[in-house]
Formats: sequence, structure tokens, C-alpha cells
Amino acid sequence: MEKLFKLQEHKTTVKIEVLAGLTTFLTMAYILIVNPLILSDTGMDFGALFTATALASAIATLVMAFTTNLPFALAPGMGLNAFFAYTVVIGMGYPCQFALTAVFLEGIIFILLTLFNIREAIVNSIPSDVKKAISVGIGLFIAFIGFQNAGVIVGGPTLVELGDLTSGAPLLAMIGLIITGILLAFKVRGALLIGIILTTIIGVPFGITSWAGGSWAPPSLAPIFFQFDFSQVFTFDMVIVLFTLLFVDMFDTVGTLIGVSTKAGILNEKGEIPHCKMALMSDAIGTTVGAMLGTSTVTTYVESSAGVAEGGRTGLTSFTTAVLFLIALFLSPLFLTIPGAATAPALILVGLFMMTPVVDINYNDYTEAIPAFLTLIIMPLAYSIADGIMIGMLSWIFLKLLTLRSKEINLMTIIVGILFLLKLIIG
Repeated sequence: MEKLFKLQEHKTTVKIEVLAGLTTFLTMAYILIVNPLILSDTGMDFGALFTATALASAIATLVMAFTTNLPFALAPGMGLNAFFAYTVVIGMGYPCQFALTAVFLEGIIFILLTLFNIREAIVNSIPSDVKKAISVGIGLFIAFIGFQNAGVIVGGPTLVELGDLTSGAPLLAMIGLIITGILLAFKVRGALLIGIILTTIIGVPFGITSWAGGSWAPPSLAPIFFQFDFSQVFTFDMVIVLFTLLFVDMFDTVGTLIGVSTKAGILNEKGEIPHCKMALMSDAIGTTVGAMLGTSTVTTYVESSAGVAEGGRTGLTSFTTAVLFLIALFLSPLFLTIPGAATAPALILVGLFMMTPVVDINYNDYTEAIPAFLTLIIMPLAYSIADGIMIGMLSWIFLKLLTLRSKEINLMTIIVGILFLLKLIIG
């Protein structure tokens, strides 16, 4: 393990990395049920989608572990799966084969862009203060997701409002938050993981934690495996769908990589992500393989920050997460027993951990401070990492231009700005 993952160099141990990988897995295991639920609305087979989700996540995360030695996990992305199901298939009326073909082409294009270092150049074009704000914004976003998952924050006349904290999942989540907070205060190693387990157990008398049941055998992939239709590749609708997938996936992945790397303290002296090219390649390979298996776009998961918060610093963290996705194929009733209210406290507290770079933003320069603020506030409000980066980058470019500081803008930043403008126009 030492030779493979360089644990001493990263000041970590096998125990820390394995616990971190387990924590990451538990905070994102919901995708094993949520992704099939969303995609099955298109008529795709639920069981086959469960298998495809687990396999695509495991394969992409293994590539990440062995090619980058970074603690990031991948899985079919939330938002991207909804776009696949409700916009492309149900909204536009195309069969799932059309959507899977678009995802496959997206993966191929990303592989080519990564090989020619274009995606890495885009990552490096993002200004330093915006990068710091991305970490903070992701923290707010992931905390918001945790509050939503437990029903602590619900929809209402004011868009969002406080849920009923006196019973059910919201009460369980708040109890779990206090328990995990106490463990953190006492500096207990594995506090997030222990908190998830204890909250799950407490959920039994609440009637929230219940045995999922069902078959232990992985369902067959046959109904959705390699289901492509290349007959409409050159249509305008395919171009629009492909551009949207490329845009959202690219900046969701970029934002997650920057945010989690910033929190982990693994950015180099230039503010760049080590092995960034292969990290992006893992995402591209995951998307391509995922399409072959029959699922929507695979992307780097923001829940990776939960493992980083537990001390994960190397590929052993992501390797552990990948192995657990493979095990989940045969133990699905066990993993699906953990309720959202039990993982919510971990997500909320990870949001706290991700906030630390906020103190390093340059608030004395408003051409830096304003874009940074817009980046971090738009992410949770728009429910999109990509949209937060888009607004932050565009405001940074316009403020630099209009304050006669255009020399601070490099060519790649201008190109990225043009792409953002195109996305706003196309919608």
C-alpha cells in the first residue's frame, strides 16, 4: 500500500484512508437508488440501472485511484441524470438510446479534450480567488443538500423554509448532527462515519431506519447494455443536448476538483491540481464506460469532501470507495437501509469544513471579492456548481475589463467566458 499510494509522503495511514473511503461511500451511496429511480422514469429497467450505476461508479473511481492517487470518487451525476430523463427523453420525446448516444459522444469528446490538455487549461484559467470561492460555495451547496435530504429545509411560499424539526427525519438528522458534533469536538477519528452509523441505529425506534430487503444478487445489465442509436448524431437537437451535457459536466467536475483539492491542501504552489489531466481523464473514461453500461454522465462527486474531511489524501481513499461500490452489488439491501437523515449530518458538517478558504479571499480588491462572493452564493441558490462558476467567471471578466485591468485576463479565460455567454444564450 505504501509503495502504491505513497502514504507516508502524504502523512496518512491505511486506517485513515480506508475510513475516509468508507465515509465517502456512505455519503454518496444514495446514488445507487436515486439514479435508477430517476432514469427508470424513462422506461429503462430499474434493476439493470442499479447494476450500471454501481459498476460505472466503481470503474471510474478505480481509474481515479490508480492514475492520480487522489481521494476523489465518481458516480452518475445528479442533475445530469435529471436532464437525461426529464428533458431529453420525456421532454423532447427521444428514446433513451438517443440520450445514451449523446452521453457516449460526450465521453469521447472529453477524452480528446483531455488528451490535448484543453480541459486542464480551462481549470488553470480560473482566477485564484474564484477557486477559493468554489470550495466555499461547494460547502454551502453540500450542506444545503444535507438539510434537504433530511427534510430540515423544505419547499414553501418563500421558495425554501424550515421543516418540522420535532419529529421524523428532521429530528433524527438534528440528533445526528449533535452526536457527530460532539465526536468532532473530542477529535474522535472517524467522527463522520461513527455519526452515520449511530444515527442509523437511532433511526430504528423512530421508524425511519428499516430493513430494505430484496434480492442480494446483482440484476442483469442486458436491457440497457450498449443501447446506442447513431442515426440522429448530426441533428440540431443532438448538438444542443451534447453541448449542455459537455458544459454542465465540465464545470461541475472542475468545480469539485478545485474545491475538494483546496480543502485537502493538495494544490501546488501555482494553485494547480496535481495529476489534473488524469483526474479529468477518469471522468471522461467513466462517462464513456457508463454510457456503454447504460447510465447517464459520470462525474466527480462533491461528497468526496466527506472522505477528505476524515483525513483521506491518496488514491487508497478512492480505491476503498470503488471496492465498496462493487460490494454493494451483492449487499444492496444492507446499504440501502441507511436513511438520508443519517448521512445528512455528515454532509452538513462537511459544508462547514469546506468554508475555511473564505478567509483567504482578497476582500480589499472588489474585482476579486465580488466575483468570489457571487460564485459561492450562486451555487446553493441555483443548485448548481456550474452556474456558480459561470456567474463568478463572467463577473470577474467584466469587472476587469470595465476597470481597465484587461492585462490580468489571459486568452483561455476569455475563451471560457465566451463559452459561458453561449450557454446563457442557448439556455
